[in-house]
Amino acid sequence: MKLLKLVPDNTNIDFMKVRNIALVISIILTVASLSLVAIKGLNLGIDFVGGQVVRATFAQPINIEDLRGRMNALDVGEASIQDFGDNRTYQVRLPSPPDAKASAEIVGKVRTALQNQYPGVKVGAGEAVSGKVSEELARDGALALGLAMLGIAIYIWFRFEWQFGVGALVTLFHDVSMILGFFAVTRLQFDLNVVAAFLTVVGYSLNDTVVIYDRIRENLRKYRKMQIIPMLNLTLNETLSRTIVTSLSIMLALTMLLIFGPEVIFGLTAAILLGTFVGTYSSIYISAPILVWLGVRPDSFLKAEDKAPAKLAGGDGAVV
Repeated sequence: MKLLKLVPDNTNIDFMKVRNIALVISIILTVASLSLVAIKGLNLGIDFVGGQVVRATFAQPINIEDLRGRMNALDVGEASIQDFGDNRTYQVRLPSPPDAKASAEIVGKVRTALQNQYPGVKVGAGEAVSGKVSEELARDGALALGLAMLGIAIYIWFRFEWQFGVGALVTLFHDVSMILGFFAVTRLQFDLNVVAAFLTVVGYSLNDTVVIYDRIRENLRKYRKMQIIPMLNLTLNETLSRTIVTSLSIMLALTMLLIFGPEVIFGLTAAILLGTFVGTYSSIYISAPILVWLGVRPDSFLKAEDKAPAKLAGGDGAVV
């Protein structure tokens, strides 16, 4: 039986032809993403801001402003309401209570009010996180992500050369920025699940980048007389089949999980799905072209004696 090949063996795509266009697009999107995060901020979950959360599913669609007004009338603090897209499921986030007893009282008050005013509503159990704990979680999450990216750059630096380490770090920064911008636009809740998704995306993007960098290093030794642009195109086409098959397999599974999976992991699934797509793009149009911008040439990593042209003795003893 003939095996299915998504990428033919003779594929020869000129990826480097549009590298400058891809660079401009990536810079624009990165700046826009970080600007959105700075201006609009992220919809931080209870893990990071503290407080308590109650999720309610109503029997029929309701107006979010009506719900917000009823919650504020309870005098339990300013309520932040998040719609899950169907006008029936909402998450009510309230300020941190002074103690556990007050937390139970507030949740009970909210549950009673919702059940009285919206017949058929299903109110889940309340969750509470103190402000001190949330600050520690936010700090530890950011530290974990930063150290992961730094450790990856150092590892690649020692395994390859410093240009590859810089390329990996820029690629990961690009991927993380894209996902942050996505959460700033969509206002999906940013919680510890999403931090786990970031670390997963960093790992996937690194894996894809290392595969390409390893083949680039092999080809730098194999094709010493080939110019850097054709050599990078050759490398990207050689690894394209592996990249496409891996990415499509992951994205197909994540798409099904996004559509049919539980709401509690919707943000995590969306982050990994977007990260897989962005990581595939960046491994081709960021990690490889950046080597050109950093001045890498086919002879950049050869020893001095290897760079010297070979000398052949002629019949009269003259060097030719």
